[in-house]
Amino acid sequence: MAGVTHGCFHMSSRHLQPLLHWCFIGWVWAFAALPAAWAQPAAPARSLVLDGGQDVVDVWTAATLRFDDTGALTLDDVLAAPAAFTAPPTAYPTFGLRREAVWVRVPIDVRCQKRCPWIFDIDYTALSHIDVHLLTDGQVVQRVELGNLRPFANRPLGSRSHSAVLNLQPGTHHEILARIETQGAMILPITLNTPGAFHARALNEQMLQGLLGGLGFCLLLYSVAQGLGLREPLFLKYALMISGSLLFSVLQFGIGAQYLWTDNLWFESHIGALSALIASAGSFLFIEHVLAGPDTSPLFTRVMKGGAAFAALVGVAYVAGLIDTRAVSAIVSVLGLMPVLMGMPGAVKRTLRGDPVGVSFLVAWAVYFIATAVIIMVINGRAPVNFWTLHSFQIGATIDMLLFMRVLGLRMKAIHTQARHATLERDAMRSLAHSDPLTGLPNRRGLNAELTAALSRPRADNRVAVFMLDLDGFKPVNDRHGHDVGDELLIAVAQRLNDTLRRGDTVARLGGDEFVVMTGQLQRDEDALHLGEQLLKAFAEPFILGQHTCSVGLTIGYALSPADAADAVTLLKFADAAMYVGKASGKGCIRRGGLAVLRESQTPRDDAVAGQPAP
Repeated sequence: MAGVTHGCFHMSSRHLQPLLHWCFIGWVWAFAALPAAWAQPAAPARSLVLDGGQDVVDVWTAATLRFDDTGALTLDDVLAAPAAFTAPPTAYPTFGLRREAVWVRVPIDVRCQKRCPWIFDIDYTALSHIDVHLLTDGQVVQRVELGNLRPFANRPLGSRSHSAVLNLQPGTHHEILARIETQGAMILPITLNTPGAFHARALNEQMLQGLLGGLGFCLLLYSVAQGLGLREPLFLKYALMISGSLLFSVLQFGIGAQYLWTDNLWFESHIGALSALIASAGSFLFIEHVLAGPDTSPLFTRVMKGGAAFAALVGVAYVAGLIDTRAVSAIVSVLGLMPVLMGMPGAVKRTLRGDPVGVSFLVAWAVYFIATAVIIMVINGRAPVNFWTLHSFQIGATIDMLLFMRVLGLRMKAIHTQARHATLERDAMRSLAHSDPLTGLPNRRGLNAELTAALSRPRADNRVAVFMLDLDGFKPVNDRHGHDVGDELLIAVAQRLNDTLRRGDTVARLGGDEFVVMTGQLQRDEDALHLGEQLLKAFAEPFILGQHTCSVGLTIGYALSPADAADAVTLLKFADAAMYVGKASGKGCIRRGGLAVLRESQTPRDDAVAGQPAP
């Protein structure tokens, strides 16, 4: 959640306290501090009856409590003062944040006619130390040690929750005395279960955790793979953010201790604070990247990146043992909401502009706050402890992961759209630079590029011919009918040339009424002459331009590679000289260029420069 698991609730003394502070700096603490005693206290029965009629029995209906402020009370102490036990302060098995230990007393009458094995279970894993004593006639007949800060290998059933089989005898009065210690949220959903009911509930929970955890893990793998494969840092920032959420979930519901870091108590006691810092750093980076834009303040960017760097430094110091969990908790309580608070204005602006990125952010943050409110109500005994309330934060975190994946997709779509527009603009600029704006044909620059490419692959059976074409009679048409008709005629000329030539041949316009044709794959020199004659014949037909009929002819000069020249500049020069000689000799003809023709073409031009008219 925007801070995906910025761990909203304090569930153990060492590693989950920062997760409560994460949520709402001021008002969350005020709400969390409301006296649980304000809620209607429970009225426990005199004893819990086990007659085999129920598979799951809630012991809260018969439980009484005694809080141990000093933590020094022993079993003998509490047995010596049974009157010190009082009714629970709330109607639900939860009563706020507690640093002191609590003793839970449950009298039991076993009325089964045969031995009925019952499993004692506390389906809330964030409890540090649990000592369960089973007494018969005031004598301890069984003792079980549970708690997430005790080696997992020592758990009697090896289950995700804190559970053990109790040796309850039929027709006997028993008493359960359980000492529970945690400096986090004192949430105690204690039940007695038949083996079938216990294993069914455990299997359902494992399947749910597999589903939600597997979804988160797949999103994590996908984002890392995309980030590395596409070299797109936004995916990696998303991966960093949701990894904190995943770590928190597997910690809170006991999956981490059961499968990932079994018996690693250092990891179990530190991963809560680390997951909050990881999620915080990822949130800073992800939100800053997604909301970045032309109107983004440089201060916003610096604060977000600085917040991520600071969270990383705190994590390093915590791992190195330079600061303790209490210090991390205080830091996270200030740092936790900053990504949301800093990103909120940008998200609102985007929402008002109709940007779905802003909408997704606001919806995700709304889910985050609702899930936070629910779990805080549970902590303070103002909401029942059931499947939906205990899983509210995990479900909210999963929804947020999916919403942020949508944000990621929208952001990448916007980046790809911008890249596509930039490519189109680049292609358009290149087209303008290499194309004639009137006819759409390549201009001199475009022709040079194509001609150079064609000449770079010389072959004996691949002659390249360059034809220089000049329109005969174009100026009178332009003068008589105007430039608009002249432009239409040039466009029609370009179309006729393309229709006459083969696919793969190039037609270019150099300017005015001068065109160039380049063709390759000629087997013989005579093929070039034959193509030129076809072009002359194509212009024997007049052009119909609306109400005007215009007739123009061609004068063509051409040169061949490699016979006449091997480079583009010389080929064009030879073809131009041959076209000029053709013009001078009567127009409407085709001439082949070469060095001799080039010299011949230069003489009349020199005469013209000297003031003598060219023939």
